[in-house]
Amino acid sequence: MNGANHSVVSEFVFLGLSNSWEIQLFLFFFSSLFYMSSLMGNLLIVVTVTSDPYLHSPMYFLLANLSIIDLIFCSIAAPKMICDLFRKQKVISFGGCIAQIFFSHAVGGTEMVLLITMAFDRYVAICKPLHYQTIMSPQMCILILVVAWTIGFIHSLTQLGFVVNLPFCGPNVLDSFYCDIPQLIKLACTDTYRLEFMVTANSGFISLGAFFLLVLSYVYILATLQKNSSGGLSKAFSTLSAHIIVVVLFFDPLIFFYMWPSPSTHLDKFLAIFDAVLTPFLNPVIYTFRNREMQKAIRRVFTQLMGFRKKSLNVFIETKSFQVTINKFSGPNSQFS
Repeated sequence: MNGANHSVVSEFVFLGLSNSWEIQLFLFFFSSLFYMSSLMGNLLIVVTVTSDPYLHSPMYFLLANLSIIDLIFCSIAAPKMICDLFRKQKVISFGGCIAQIFFSHAVGGTEMVLLITMAFDRYVAICKPLHYQTIMSPQMCILILVVAWTIGFIHSLTQLGFVVNLPFCGPNVLDSFYCDIPQLIKLACTDTYRLEFMVTANSGFISLGAFFLLVLSYVYILATLQKNSSGGLSKAFSTLSAHIIVVVLFFDPLIFFYMWPSPSTHLDKFLAIFDAVLTPFLNPVIYTFRNREMQKAIRRVFTQLMGFRKKSLNVFIETKSFQVTINKFSGPNSQFS
């Protein structure tokens, strides 16, 4: 298609989640609550892992980076969705739509690699404990993080390559609250059958393959643990079960979005809200409640903060008392005047 017939659409209109005032009000409080909880929960994990020396290990380093990814991910679509709930015209610019797609796929691709790395970390810790410190060295953890973000950006740029040059000449209405590739492709003024297949192959099959690979790896780790370990089984199983739950929560919506041929609009929107708001909230909850070391570390952090506040208050009181004493002896009625 030549340049004259290239994209004429400069913005897209979201249909949103519902036209009912009651449902919009419920979604506003629901989304705001879980969005703020996601921010605070993931930030708490990052601060705890960073400040507590007992958590300076590869597993918690990866967990803190997963929380950073969730902090970014939950802020891509959720704030605009919350602001748009009471707007009659829910509009996003073409550039804003492309930016949402880019960051969601970059962060999603990075999280996918990070979850695979966390499974590898548990495999080394349980199946090759004597080589754990050598294999999962600090240098290796940094390298893994760089590789994860690099793969995430490459995946996102590949996805953008499918849609950024498509001609959009109308309509420009998306039956959603955020931009994503499958729905955007359907608005293109050209035949997109092959393109939809390529997107499915790029995101859908990769997500499905990674999900089954992770499930099989955790099954193998649990089987190895049951054979070779009599003590510490419950602790390891608790840690692994938390990883498995997070993997299921992350991959199931992705597989549905990209592999289901014609999803129900209501189910699609429900899973989209779940993926955008609930999953980043559930990740810190799962890792916190199923990990005793994290619980102890959080209590230590709060104890230190309370101790710091108490010490600061005592210093403030002593400073005020000292100032009162100085004023008493240096005032006009003082015997030293």
